[in-house]
Amino acid sequence: MNQKLDPAVKPRDDKEKIFSAIQPTSGLHLGNYVGALKNWVAEQKRYSCTFGIVDLHAITVPQDPKELKANVYKALAYYIAAGLDTEHCTLFLQSQVPQHTELTWVLNCFTYFGELGRMTQFKDKSKRQESVSVGLYDYPVLMAADILLHDTNLVPVGDDQKQHVELTRDLAERVNRRFGNDVFVIPQPAIKTTGARIMDLQDPAIKMSKSATNPSGVLFFDDSDKQLTKKINSAVTDSQTSVNPDNISPGIRNLAEIYASLSDISPQAVLEHFTGKMYGVVKKEVGELVTAILRPLRNEANRLLSDQSSLDLVLKNGADKAQQVAEATMKRVRESVGFLPRSK
Repeated sequence: MNQKLDPAVKPRDDKEKIFSAIQPTSGLHLGNYVGALKNWVAEQKRYSCTFGIVDLHAITVPQDPKELKANVYKALAYYIAAGLDTEHCTLFLQSQVPQHTELTWVLNCFTYFGELGRMTQFKDKSKRQESVSVGLYDYPVLMAADILLHDTNLVPVGDDQKQHVELTRDLAERVNRRFGNDVFVIPQPAIKTTGARIMDLQDPAIKMSKSATNPSGVLFFDDSDKQLTKKINSAVTDSQTSVNPDNISPGIRNLAEIYASLSDISPQAVLEHFTGKMYGVVKKEVGELVTAILRPLRNEANRLLSDQSSLDLVLKNGADKAQQVAEATMKRVRESVGFLPRSK
């Protein structure tokens, strides 16, 4: 059963645990903000939250080492600029918590070849690569390790990631049955509806993505106000000139979804607001809202990036916190599968 994150939920002493993460590849974009960061900020005080920068996942496709390092710092700066507070959540870099790779190997031994071959995202990504690595094939198991290491109760995901959470649940239940104890907490997917899929401005049939072949369809955090406005003004719509509620094109529906997600108004209410307005007016309103949200985020991230030593300290403290939970999980796993305890 899918659970929804209810903003009316009151704080609890026994807070449920949330895990979520973003890959530090290319630049973060509006879809990352709407689908993840904005919600993480709202959730961090009501749940026990762990948010990762998953650089191990990033190298499943070729990366320039210098760019990867720069993108890690940039992702962390944007996490903090968006409002994530290390007093209320754990921020960590995946490669600095070695239990992630350790658990991945153990889970590999309980994962069936056919299960990974059926993963939709692997099929999609492998089509776009000349050479497909074992890492790309196996990354759903690493994702399962990410989730299970932190005793996660809820995993905020869009529909496109639900399959990965289902595999995670299958693996956790398989291990628990095999060893007759509760090695793992069984996570639930928390599906977000509004804003879960911000679409590409140039091709509203596909999700806005860092890997898009045409960057004109992606609203990156690093884009200037002028660049953001130009991309929105150039967004694909249709041959009509004004919004007709009886014939809403995917492009206009996507602009309405963006406006709704950033203003916390329902998409239907936004469409009613736009009804009868010229497309140029709609794009102007969406552009003004997007730039008003991303401008201070970009400015604060740039300020944080000027002090790399402070960001390193955030990562160190985050890794220490994440390792405490991860090591407790691995002790249960090692004991269950029959590994000898480590000498003190």
